[in-house]
Amino acid sequence: MAARSLWAVPRRVQRLAASCTASYGRGWLHPFSTATQRTTGEDCSSEDPPDELGPSLAERALRLKAVKLEKEVQDLTVRYQRAVADSENIRRKTQRCIEDAKIFGIQSFCKDLVEVADILEKTTECISGETEPGDQKLTLEKVFRGLSLLEAKLKSVFAKHGLEKMTPIGDKYDPHEHELICHVPAGVGVQPGTVALVRQDGYKLQGRTIRLAQVEVAVESQRRL
Repeated sequence: MAARSLWAVPRRVQRLAASCTASYGRGWLHPFSTATQRTTGEDCSSEDPPDELGPSLAERALRLKAVKLEKEVQDLTVRYQRAVADSENIRRKTQRCIEDAKIFGIQSFCKDLVEVADILEKTTECISGETEPGDQKLTLEKVFRGLSLLEAKLKSVFAKHGLEKMTPIGDKYDPHEHELICHVPAGVGVQPGTVALVRQDGYKLQGRTIRLAQVEVAVESQRRL
């Protein structure tokens, strides 16, 4: 029995050694093994990089964008100021042109009227200087010639500038062109509701009435207003 027990001891020792070797191979790694170093390296490499680079790049991009936007704002501001200045200059020039048109718009008409005034002045001088006392006939002839010349010149000036005298006798009464003074009985050949007599001539400038003609309108009844 003792011999069998001694013989079995070496076998048990061998089994125990094999069991320890297997356990060591399955999970018990040496702290300085290659696998342990690889795992440590992988863990270190999997960590996030420092946060210093990310914010600095974003801040730089924002600064560049801010500089660009500021430059655009300055450019637009300059353009706006120039546009305002140009608009103000145009407004002043337009206002000055309007004022000049109001002042000098009738320059040509006034120039023509000066010629009429010259004729009137010469006629007056001629009558007062050459007429002998008591010679009324000669005086009247000179006055008549002077007035005829003056009237012809005035008509020429009026026609040149589009000023037209209205002759509404026989026309139908129009409140936009005629100012009713009174009604008169319709005579022979005169239609009721038409202008029978003109008290004061009316005028049109370029087709627009600038002074109504004062008229008397014919009616059928004998009643007057």
